Amino acid sequence: MRKVIYSLLGFNGVMFLTGLSLLAFALVAYHPQVMAQAAEAAPAGASAGTGIGLLAVALATLGSTLASGWALARVGSAALGAVTEKPELFGRSLVYVGLAEGIAIYGVIISIMMLGKL
Repeated sequence: MRKVIYSLLGFNGVMFLTGLSLLAFALVAYHPQVMAQAAEAAPAGASAGTGIGLLAVALATLGSTLASGWALARVGSAALGAVTEKPELFGRSLVYVGLAEGIAIYGVIISIMMLGKL
């Protein structure tokens, strides 16, 4: 568990907190009082689909950053162990760590694409 927390401190941590804030925003937006106030002063293009779209964006960001953090915890510790025994494996292990980080980047790209459709 500690490894996952450490790997969430970098780029993944920022994206995780972004997704968490989007999720909180989407959940607060569906509170009955908030929805009643929003119905009175809703702009012409606002609908329930917008809120569900924001929830989907939040879940995409959260899922990708959590998966990337878990993958980085596993791959990073294995790569570190391999490099300490054979230093010439550093380049290969760096590729695997980069692939694990790519999961978060792909999730952020999908989230941005989904936000563009809202």
